[in-house]
Amino acid sequence: MTDRLDQQLDFLVEIDKLKSITRASPIADGTRKENSGEHSWHLAMFALVLSDQAQPGVSIDRVIRMLLIHDIVEIDAGDTPIHGADAAKADQAEAEMRAADRLFGMLPDDQRDDLRALWEEFEAADTADARFAKALDRCQPPLLNMASGGGSWADYAVTLDHIDTRVGVPAKRGAPALWDRVRSRILPYFAAR
Repeated sequence: MTDRLDQQLDFLVEIDKLKSITRASPIADGTRKENSGEHSWHLAMFALVLSDQAQPGVSIDRVIRMLLIHDIVEIDAGDTPIHGADAAKADQAEAEMRAADRLFGMLPDDQRDDLRALWEEFEAADTADARFAKALDRCQPPLLNMASGGGSWADYAVTLDHIDTRVGVPAKRGAPALWDRVRSRILPYFAAR
């Protein structure tokens, strides 16, 4: 019989696979694509450093926890780039739910329920904590793409309109001033095209 500690250790070993999931966005120096483990760590740092951009009442501790687990489902479901084909998004949501069942299901019941609820809260983006976490998740890739000379934007023929609708809308909901600054930093790239 597997006890609580074995369940926790098995889960921790399993989520190491997140480091093997390659994302569309490059790392800042443009030498390679980032992986989902790096992305989650980087977003946790975004929350820590940019906590003053959160709306009043946002719990940065909860946001960091949310960001550390928000992409765990990609271990089974893979990463779907935000600027990729829309047709894949419904299938992706279903695959992510199955992945959440399996991965969070590895944990003891109390942790399974807590982390699964936190993941679902992030996905729904209906709370102030989740809206801020989602805003950070949307702001990080444009900064990396800009730092690397356009990164994945060329691969997906991304336009400023794409950015404004797919990235800007959720980013503005959770961190309006941050999004305004990020947008101003990426405007020169799109103005030159």
